Amino acid sequence: MELKKPLTEIPGIGQSFLRKLKKMGIQTIKDLLFHFPHRYEDFSRIIPIKTAAVNQIVCFRGRILDIENTTTLRRRMVLTQAIIEDETGAIKVVWFNQPYLIRVIRKGEEYFLAGKVALGEDGLYLSNPAFEKVSKTKGSETIHTGRLVPVYPETEGLSSKWLRSILFPLLKKIVPKIKDSLPEEIRKQYRLLPIDKALWQIHFPQSLELAQKAQERFSFEELFYIQVLVLQERLKTQQQRAFSIPLNLELIKSFVKNLPFELTDAQRKAIWHILNDLQKSRPMNRLLEGDVGSGKTAVATAGILMTVKAGYQAVLMVPTEVLSKQHFQEINKLLKNFRVSIGLLTSKENKTISNGRIEKISKRKILEQIKNGEVDLIIGTHALIQKNVEFKKLALVIIDEQHRFGVEQRAKLSKNKDIIPHLLSMTATPIPRTLALTLYGDLDLSLLDELPKGRKKVITKIIPPVRREEVYQFIREEVGKGRQAFIICPRIEPSEESGEKDLLSLDTKSVKEEFKRLSENVFPDLQLGMLHGKMEPSEKEMVMTKFRDREFDVLISTSVIEVGIDVPNATVMVIEGAERFGLAQLHQFRGRVGRSDFQSYCFLFTDSPAKKTRQRLQALISLNDGFKLAEKDLEIRGPGSLFGVKQWGIPDLAMKSLRNIKLVEKTRLAASQILEKDPELRSYPLLKKKIEEARREIHLE
Repeated sequence: MELKKPLTEIPGIGQSFLRKLKKMGIQTIKDLLFHFPHRYEDFSRIIPIKTAAVNQIVCFRGRILDIENTTTLRRRMVLTQAIIEDETGAIKVVWFNQPYLIRVIRKGEEYFLAGKVALGEDGLYLSNPAFEKVSKTKGSETIHTGRLVPVYPETEGLSSKWLRSILFPLLKKIVPKIKDSLPEEIRKQYRLLPIDKALWQIHFPQSLELAQKAQERFSFEELFYIQVLVLQERLKTQQQRAFSIPLNLELIKSFVKNLPFELTDAQRKAIWHILNDLQKSRPMNRLLEGDVGSGKTAVATAGILMTVKAGYQAVLMVPTEVLSKQHFQEINKLLKNFRVSIGLLTSKENKTISNGRIEKISKRKILEQIKNGEVDLIIGTHALIQKNVEFKKLALVIIDEQHRFGVEQRAKLSKNKDIIPHLLSMTATPIPRTLALTLYGDLDLSLLDELPKGRKKVITKIIPPVRREEVYQFIREEVGKGRQAFIICPRIEPSEESGEKDLLSLDTKSVKEEFKRLSENVFPDLQLGMLHGKMEPSEKEMVMTKFRDREFDVLISTSVIEVGIDVPNATVMVIEGAERFGLAQLHQFRGRVGRSDFQSYCFLFTDSPAKKTRQRLQALISLNDGFKLAEKDLEIRGPGSLFGVKQWGIPDLAMKSLRNIKLVEKTRLAASQILEKDPELRSYPLLKKKIEEARREIHLE
């Protein structure tokens, strides 16, 4: 029976159970085997009946003296009542609304019963216990009582008892045939259980210590595979060739001197890292990470200038047309004294700047100029990676907010399989160290952990519903001074409209409702704009451009502005239902204001009474460092909240383990040891096969 085979191969799983298992993401034998318990009930100690005490969790072994069904008068509830006796005494047992048990549990037979002792009118009784018949077969094991009993994540109609009944015989049949893909030397070095023992001990452990050791093995294994995968990508990049761009120190000094602001120490350090990487004949693979407004564009532009002045071309790829236009204007200002020709290539419009002159040109003409090397820097969206785009000498690719852009895409972009461009990725999402080491281990990291000098700290406040009008009045005053405001809502439509049945979310603010309410009742005299993810790209672009050009005073939006345009004039950020967003995301929203010399404000609206919510939002008030906040978010909510890691195909156990920096470092070291010895994994065929599977399942983008 192969692990990839469907569950229909297992006796006792009918169509009804198949549907329920599918709902939980369990479709193959492997999925079922790796559906691990999330806790254990300790029924391992069988105690004498006479020692039982109220509220105690117990396991008895005894004979059933009597069993009958009775119906209560008040609620018409069926009670199945029995008496169990051992050599020390007897106790009453009660099951609620399970009349069929009278046909299952036989008078005179011996059973294990495990559950909680309660106190009734007639004294102590065992309430709703798990039961299991004592087998007369020598060496037989119990699976629901008399041991550490696994309790699994469940769904309606699919109990842990059913899962145990299916898993126990399946493990007996399949475990001896499973080969261990974790190399023996790694298992020995890190004292990890072999796969057969680990599977038994995680499902039906002999002790809590062994259950813990089994979990450690699987946590290590899942992270180890990801580390091998990521480090193989790094090795692949290092084997490629890139253009070596000579360091022109005078040029860079002149660039820094001409900047309209002073660089931070973090920016200087990052520029030095990038310029050193560009000199090498193997491709740079660097992630430039910094809060919104930390000055990533200026750092990237230094790399662009050195590249194009050495006679090569550079590309800057961004997620939206609005951002591409913004970068086109901003980088033109930064390079105006250096005679660099810049092209803008999007699906909608194409422009070039040469010698300070902006010219709108046809798609055909700009493609021709790029191919001939007449354009030094090309800025655009994914239109840049279309087949018809050809470069003369592409040496540097910069990607904004898309960290995964591998060797294949670079080769495709430059149309050159032998020499691939250097790569600089940029992100405003602060990445905790454990995630960076694991998910971005093939990238070198540069951190911009300082904000530009002179920036005022954004004043952040938690606002209860009763003080809502005060905030509206404050927005009115700021608009009166010529400033602008953002209002962020967690959803697009009202919950009834979208057919959701989440009662907790009925009061959650929606963009469409808020836009109508605020336009008609709160700010009828102001200009309001609305932005959300369901709009056409052209509509979104029009709204964002109008807001930037001050045609709107207030923009009501969903989280679509998280990665967005630069509006230095906006000084107020209002976040509705702040408890619904992670700290990292809230910090991103906050970073949309405070981008000028004006004092800016961030107001967090929440009516959640939860203590954990208050703690989380309080962290946003006390911390202004995105990296510390991301670590806090990882600690409180887990990695899935930061990057939607769930969608990356990363197993649950590996995701939980991403919080454990020691384990992350350990698995990274183990992966390095193996790949140093055998980069192709020729001596480890089982591991090689496993990594290929992981490569298909895990998409690190």
